[in-house]
Amino acid sequence: MAFENKGSVDLDSKVHGIRSEAIERFEQNGFPTRKDEEWKYTSLNSLIKNDYSVFPENETTVELKDVKKFFLHEIESYKIVFIDGVYSSFLSDTTHEGADICILSSALKQPKYQMVIDHYFGTVASKSDSLTSLNTAFSNEGVFVNIPKNTVLPKPIQVLYFSTGSEKEIMLQPRNLIVVGENSHVQIYERHQSLNDNVVLTNAVTEIFAAKRAIAEVYKIQNDRKTSSMIDNTFVQQKDSSIVSVNTFSFGGKITRNNLEFHHEGEHITSNLNGISVISGKQHVDNHTLVHHKQENCESHELYKGIFHEASTGVFNGKVIVNKEAQKTNAFQQNDNILIGDKASINTKPQLEIFADDVKCSHGCTIGQLDDKALFYMQSRGIPEKEAKGLMLFAFCNEVVEKIRIPALKSRIIKLLAEKLDVELDMDM
Repeated sequence: MAFENKGSVDLDSKVHGIRSEAIERFEQNGFPTRKDEEWKYTSLNSLIKNDYSVFPENETTVELKDVKKFFLHEIESYKIVFIDGVYSSFLSDTTHEGADICILSSALKQPKYQMVIDHYFGTVASKSDSLTSLNTAFSNEGVFVNIPKNTVLPKPIQVLYFSTGSEKEIMLQPRNLIVVGENSHVQIYERHQSLNDNVVLTNAVTEIFAAKRAIAEVYKIQNDRKTSSMIDNTFVQQKDSSIVSVNTFSFGGKITRNNLEFHHEGEHITSNLNGISVISGKQHVDNHTLVHHKQENCESHELYKGIFHEASTGVFNGKVIVNKEAQKTNAFQQNDNILIGDKASINTKPQLEIFADDVKCSHGCTIGQLDDKALFYMQSRGIPEKEAKGLMLFAFCNEVVEKIRIPALKSRIIKLLAEKLDVELDMDM
């Protein structure tokens, strides 16, 4: 694939310099291969052979009725919607009252945001990851959220990216910058969705900055078609006493790779990383996480559940680094998986790198199948085998479901799980 940057960025701006350095890094490193340790179990060969349109020229109109089912329409919210990477003002509902919720390209051009952009853009995103560098160089649009201090948003933010299939093969590279000020609170729901079966590759980068005592909750639903693939890179920087939770629900797509990094830049920080993967066929989900404890008295809690049907494959690589200065750290990490059938597989590798001596850290992983004795017990009580399996699998996931703090989203996730597990569930549970 050949790339030509058509982004509208001031040549004298700091961002332009960051982009120029990024394309040089990508040209030097290229796409990752399985020779790279971090990509040992995930191959991109089937994706990079396509001739993607990077800057689509065909514009397609999308009506609300065509996409309404993908919104959390049961609740009031701010909405930022993109169609083939282009902002849709018709489907969006943004604000500058009390907080700035708008598109990144607009923020890059406005002097009043220049200080924020210069201070945060590209500062926590990895400079060693080639796909992050590719996004930094060629991202054309995304979300800019700037929550000032002492602000609690009255309603969540919905961010939706739709691909219409106007191009036979398209590569989208959204870039999101989220800054949460001191004592502020925000909830964000994000979804990427194809509207037909044309090939889509999304290479997304999100940077989240949480100031002192800030709270940020992020929910990602990945339930795309089997012709769509996604590489989602999320980087989080936290200051003193902040709480950031990222919850990822991977139910669809051909290849899904989630890179999630947390960097602690203060004390009494809490980081929560939760995920559920339920896939089938030849689908592939790879969750790579990193929590870097740099100062003392901080916590991280990590829980990922996976259910793999048929010939699907999963990867979990979770790394926790505890610096020498990070005494009194409490780090928990757990990855549990169920394989349905003989062809499904999971490669899991929880890691701890501890350089402090006064810490409480634990990690673990489990891989197994449904308990035949429990299944027999449920059948002996009159529950049919199909329903018994579905209920057992839902119970396996429920520990993560219960962490969802937006009721409408919780109901949506339960409904999606019911569809994936082919079982009827009480939506009031």
